[in-house]
Amino acid sequence: MPAPTTPAPAARHPSQFDLLRQRRFAPFFWTQFLGAANDNVFKNALVIFVAFHAASMTSMDPNTLVNLAGAVFIAPFMLLSATGGQLADKFEKARLIRAIKLFEIAIMAVGLAGFWLRDLAILFAALALMGVHSTLFGPVKYAILPQKLTPEELTGGNGLVEMGTFVAILLGTIAGGLVVGVEGHGPLLAGALSIAIAVAGWWTSRGIPPTPPVDPTLAFGWNPFTETWRNLRFAARNRVVWLAMMGISWFWFYGAVYLAQFAGFSRDHLGGNETVVTVLLALFSVGIGAGSLLCEKMSRRRIELGLVPFGSIGLTLFAVDLWFASRGLRADTIAGMDAFLAQPGHWRVAFDLVAIGVFGGFYIVPLYALIQARSAPTHRSRIIAANNILNALFIVAAAILAILLLKAGLSIPDLFLVTGLMNAAVALFIFRLVPEFLMRFLAWILINLVYRVRARGLENVPESGPCVVACNHVSYVDAIAIAGCVVRPVRFVMDHRIFAIPVLSFVFRTMGAIPIAPAKEDPAMKERGLAEAAAVLERGEVLGIFPEGGLTPDGELGVFRPGLNDILHRTPAPVVPMALRGLWGSYWSRAKDRRSKRFRLLARIGLYAGAAIPADRATPDRLRAEIASLRGNAR
Repeated sequence: MPAPTTPAPAARHPSQFDLLRQRRFAPFFWTQFLGAANDNVFKNALVIFVAFHAASMTSMDPNTLVNLAGAVFIAPFMLLSATGGQLADKFEKARLIRAIKLFEIAIMAVGLAGFWLRDLAILFAALALMGVHSTLFGPVKYAILPQKLTPEELTGGNGLVEMGTFVAILLGTIAGGLVVGVEGHGPLLAGALSIAIAVAGWWTSRGIPPTPPVDPTLAFGWNPFTETWRNLRFAARNRVVWLAMMGISWFWFYGAVYLAQFAGFSRDHLGGNETVVTVLLALFSVGIGAGSLLCEKMSRRRIELGLVPFGSIGLTLFAVDLWFASRGLRADTIAGMDAFLAQPGHWRVAFDLVAIGVFGGFYIVPLYALIQARSAPTHRSRIIAANNILNALFIVAAAILAILLLKAGLSIPDLFLVTGLMNAAVALFIFRLVPEFLMRFLAWILINLVYRVRARGLENVPESGPCVVACNHVSYVDAIAIAGCVVRPVRFVMDHRIFAIPVLSFVFRTMGAIPIAPAKEDPAMKERGLAEAAAVLERGEVLGIFPEGGLTPDGELGVFRPGLNDILHRTPAPVVPMALRGLWGSYWSRAKDRRSKRFRLLARIGLYAGAAIPADRATPDRLRAEIASLRGNAR
């Protein structure tokens, strides 16, 4: 037996937190953090100022003004996101960010003047301009990451940005409420604080290294309606990216419903005052931050779409549990944190809110990373702008639906339940349209909860273009194990009898596996399988094949059949040899003692890949020798 040629041990991967010490990421991170904080300092200070002082400035109802404030801030996202996307694609991003930050300083000066003069028109003008600022910054915020980070860092970087955004929202909301409430000069202090944060954001932006434009020759379109429609149409061409955008927008719908109800939920069901409302917001935000940071570890430094269904399941389960935990709660009096913590039922509510946030992080981070990775680089900012437009529309729809359902007689816990059940329906719809999400989830469960996989050499699988991965065939779950480790989607050619196994058949169909039969058994099925496999390569996709043609009966490599050469003759593509170790003797293998030997969770297995072999050199003998060398004595 040849000695194993295991690829050299991988070097230690840096933590995502190491990015916070690097100039290519840290200045941008703190710039976006301060911008998100400032949005909420000013917005919450304005809302509280209006709620308590509107009577002396206008005859309009304070509740109407508070809701109007939300509409004024979100309107620019629907009108100007397309313009922001064009700016981010056409111009150098670091210089553009600094210009936007200078704009923010000027806006905050207008806001301070509004507080000084106690003029609602000026204050709402400043709020609308802050919406414009955020609209212009949004496309740059997400489009700059793929230019500064490697594919392996993209999930971790997005996790940090999402964590930072929600922490900034929390801190900004708290700071705005505390400062504006200071006796005497609170509004002026809030305006001054906003200016100070804006100046700090501009100062940190000066450290962002130059980031070249992706489409400097772009012909700028000034009509926001035409450009908005054009962006949406372009984004819809890539089905997976479009549905990822819909998934992100749905999360903002879900989150908007919850965040808007915290004040009423605290007052009517928990008996909590303003402090309790802030704590509920903090629990939700901390949960999202924690889930966002955990994504890198759970995805093993790659874009792991399997986390999206996992997150979606949690969003529904804990929404249902929150309904059970709170449906019987009624408030007789309004009290602070001490009274809130004294009730055991409130602890369950707090846990559910944290859990919803954590699973929300699992859900949202891979989707943002997917959009960044699979969007055309020359249109990435405009696609992100289209995503922001959809987000704004979904947030508005969330507010309208919540108002209608509450007016129809639903309680706030009932609204939480309806939103959670709607989430399950939306998830099933998206996963049915894009089976890749569900397939990645099933593979993620296998390689994270059933087995512990050590993968080496997977960088030999090209990032784009046609490719064949050829592996030894040890068990019924080999295809799932490989699919869970290889970043790109893999279409497997497999024996029709394995393809038809109950339960596993559903998984294989979801993966888009191609059943094939020996020529002597069903020549028509064999020809169809070979033709479909060649078509997969023609489309530039990854084809998976087990050259032995069936499961090993004894754990050893069998004879490699010539079917792969037939496929390569039709559509040449490089072949990456792979070897699975550790699955022989498991419950899924054909070992006679499998039931007693290895039916245990977290068993260690390995997947080792060698260098790609050109199509004209990938003979059965060459492939068998390469895979035998990669496998070594392990089975």
